[in-house]
Amino acid sequence: MSENKNELILEVDGISKRFGGVQALKDVNFNLKYGEVHALVGENGAGKTTLINVLGGIVQRDSGRIIYQGEEVHFELPRQAIEAGTAIIHQELAMMPQLNVIENVYMGRMPTKNGRINWNKAEEDTRQMLDQVGLNINPRILVGNLTISQRQLLEIAKALSMNATLLIMDEPNSSLSESESEILFEVIKRLKERNVAILYVSHKIEEVLHIADRVSVLRDGQYRGTMLKEDASVDKIIHMMVGRDLLSAVTREDRSVGKVRLVVKELSSPSFNNINFTIHEGEIVGFAGLVGSGRSNVARAIFGDEPYDRGEILLDGKPVRFRHPSDAINNGIGMIQEDRKELSLFMGLSIQFNMSVVKLPELSRGGVIKRAEVKQNSDNYIDQLSIKLNSVNDPVSSLSGGNQQKITLARWLAIDPKLLIMDEPTHGVDVGAKADIYELMRDLAEQGISIMLISSELPEIMTMSDRVVVMHEGEVTAILEQAECDEETIMIYATGIGNNNK
Repeated sequence: MSENKNELILEVDGISKRFGGVQALKDVNFNLKYGEVHALVGENGAGKTTLINVLGGIVQRDSGRIIYQGEEVHFELPRQAIEAGTAIIHQELAMMPQLNVIENVYMGRMPTKNGRINWNKAEEDTRQMLDQVGLNINPRILVGNLTISQRQLLEIAKALSMNATLLIMDEPNSSLSESESEILFEVIKRLKERNVAILYVSHKIEEVLHIADRVSVLRDGQYRGTMLKEDASVDKIIHMMVGRDLLSAVTREDRSVGKVRLVVKELSSPSFNNINFTIHEGEIVGFAGLVGSGRSNVARAIFGDEPYDRGEILLDGKPVRFRHPSDAINNGIGMIQEDRKELSLFMGLSIQFNMSVVKLPELSRGGVIKRAEVKQNSDNYIDQLSIKLNSVNDPVSSLSGGNQQKITLARWLAIDPKLLIMDEPTHGVDVGAKADIYELMRDLAEQGISIMLISSELPEIMTMSDRVVVMHEGEVTAILEQAECDEETIMIYATGIGNNNK
């Protein structure tokens, strides 16, 4: 391995790749140094994954050159890239849960002695790899018994066992808590000290600025530039990623609100207690709080998806109690669930079906679906929401996270909702899709639609909300006007230190 940290380990020169009618990469250029963390950022669909797959021999480039450790290479198989010292940790972890840790680390290359697997050496070597990533687990435990964060660190240990000189991490922090993230960052720091080069792909810009030495940006499959860490900022990176400033797209404007749309009085269940708040026509009311505060439980209770013991809900002045989400839907309430893949979308079914499923009774006659009207419904929202897709007949799983969320939005817009409950609507989407969703929320509010916004991102809550309801351990601790909102104030009430509703 080179000892010169200014020496290049990787040069990408004019890489292009097309899939059918889609130009995934176009004349991409950048380089990576030994002992450097080089972040690669871009919207979903910008070409990051395609570039990773080209570097790893998973996808073959159409044109361009890859110079690796001073020599031009052309990996036709992933094994060739691995043998050359390149390891990829994919966002979807490639672990075998029914096998133990040792078997996962040394799969296909177990050490042998006299023609038999040398389990003692395999275990000893595995322990050394686990120590390097700070993972204190039994090497003989089944991987299926590990947490997601432990599996993430195990993938890194596996890469180290291959003596990787170039480590490519694709969204390595997507499933980690704050404390687990710090462990990951410490591991990366130690890898840098060993002169390992790291290509770090992430959509979390604050994280990128914390960990990276340089940042390169892709947009629409093209290279847009590279910045040193000291020259980079959130605004600069976002502008390069999306071609516009995110803040200008979401600047909050004062708007008038109408009559009271929703009243919640003394609502209580095992998950929350004595909840009181109102939402007006055209008002966005944000709900802030830490994990376990009960925000999502309250939302599900309103939507008829979770029972409550006592209390009252009024919609447009009339008492309602929905026993099932279909009752809420029939009364003009839609809900974007926090986990869209598990609770909102039918991942194996078509984009068109997912967009139309709530409105199918209106798009059918005598039990027969009117396909032309279903297509018209889909086409309307594809244009309105700028959804990027190849075909409405493709499974919704083929879309990026941001476009999947837009499909969920389209589903509820189709019923002309009075009230839209949005639980973590921008979780796991890139900054471009996030700006689109913010703009749509603002437009919906201006049309008189009421929005209940649940979000763990305080800047999102403060920017988008007219008022903020803060919860702690199942209780409302404050209802703040927009002018009262800042991160410190919200956190005081979210942690239970303050409570102005007792």
